[in-house]
Amino acid sequence: MENTNIMELLSYTIPSVITGAVAYYFFLNHTNNEERKIKLSILKENQKQTLPVRLQAYERMALFLERINPSKLVLRITSVNNDINAYSQSLINTIEQEFEHNLAQQIYVTDECWNAILAAKNATIYIIKKSAEEKNITEAQELREVIIKKILNTAAPSTTALAFLKDEVRNFI
Repeated sequence: MENTNIMELLSYTIPSVITGAVAYYFFLNHTNNEERKIKLSILKENQKQTLPVRLQAYERMALFLERINPSKLVLRITSVNNDINAYSQSLINTIEQEFEHNLAQQIYVTDECWNAILAAKNATIYIIKKSAEEKNITEAQELREVIIKKILNTAAPSTTALAFLKDEVRNFI
């Protein structure tokens, strides 16, 4: 008699446990799917809001790279007294000011892009310093010519960084 009661109890309990386990699995799966949908929705909403800000940061950094291009920089900044040291320092100060003005943009660009921008800035300053140290240059006008000639022979560092920046923007749009 007891065996029949146990069998009867098991015949009701086992299907109930199986049904409960299947229901739990489906409920858990449904909850996870809903959670993913909500996260995706939030991510899309955040991207809608941050995309314009990121694009603006990339635009500002592109403008910065254009402005520190040595060939454009020496045309924009002229020498007041034709002193080579004062002129080279004026060019470097202009680059540093431009950079400081855009320093906060690093929040919105990738580390690789920021490193490329930083390398372009430092390389441009290096070109100016090395050009100013040449012995045969005595006037600021000659320095301008030497800088432009160096850039004509090789690509400007800002050009390389700008290409990297453009490629990065194409990848995330």
